Amino acid sequence: MGGDATLPQESTPAKGSGDGCVFCKIVSGAAPAYKVYEDETTLCFLDIHPYTKGHCLVIPKRHVTWWHEMTEEETASVFKTARMCARKMVKAFGCDFVFLYARGRRIPHTHIFLIPTHKDDVLDRFFHALEKFQESPSELARLKDANDMVQAMEILRETPGE
Repeated sequence: MGGDATLPQESTPAKGSGDGCVFCKIVSGAAPAYKVYEDETTLCFLDIHPYTKGHCLVIPKRHVTWWHEMTEEETASVFKTARMCARKMVKAFGCDFVFLYARGRRIPHTHIFLIPTHKDDVLDRFFHALEKFQESPSELARLKDANDMVQAMEILRETPGE
């Protein structure tokens, strides 16, 4: 695609669209996007507020707030798209890895961030600082206690998944 934002030529309206959801508007063609990839279930486009060159978002076309609320088909499709686009990023931008995380809070439509990351760039330094924070405070250290770990494991094992 060229440098211009493009509207979908033939796009299916987002099923279960959220009123006023900007991502649903992108899916339906009512809002522009720099589309990188699209299939029947997912859409990958450039983030308009990128952390790095090539920073993308992958979304399910159906309006769903949290990634763990997606159907099995949507989950497989979103993560397949994310992996394919991440591999393209590594080739295209020569990044060390592609950072991935899921959101749905600020814009209540599941979106997977794919951020090309290089050694010692601002995000790499941020995550190193976050990891050091995670390893040190006493409040977090309590979470490592064997009894607390066993308790958390048992709670999760006993909680029904579906």
